[in-house]
Amino acid sequence: MSNDEEELRKIAVELRLLENTAENMQSRITFVNAAITELNYANLTLDGLEKEKTDTSLFVPIGGGSYIKAKLESPDKIIFGVGAGVAIEKTFAEAKEKIKNRLDDMEKARSSMEQQMEQLLERIRVDRDRLQDISTTLNKREREANVREAKSRA
Repeated sequence: MSNDEEELRKIAVELRLLENTAENMQSRITFVNAAITELNYANLTLDGLEKEKTDTSLFVPIGGGSYIKAKLESPDKIIFGVGAGVAIEKTFAEAKEKIKNRLDDMEKARSSMEQQMEQLLERIRVDRDRLQDISTTLNKREREANVREAKSRA
């Protein structure tokens, strides 16, 4: 196996690894985008609730485009999820601040992942270009060898 063929093989393996990494990174970005959307929705909901009074009738989404009618019992208290299925009571202001902080963290994470993705995509582009160059060189050598062989038979 020639040096070019060996390099071709190494680049092809690296390219597959980089493409798999890019797919995983895209999945993570999609997950973070979903979390950002959910946090924005929570923030908008709190903005709307801020103006409401005790015993206000609300429609609460239960999924699948369905709602139940409920009454707002304590507009100044929010049950806030802290992770692992654990939720604690927070004041309205504390919940707004926590959601804002989570949103800021998620947006920083997304920005970082998008930057990493750009670097991965650039590396993939460079590897593909190099792979194409080596393939072209190997094909050219093979054609030249075939021409020489044909001339030697003639």
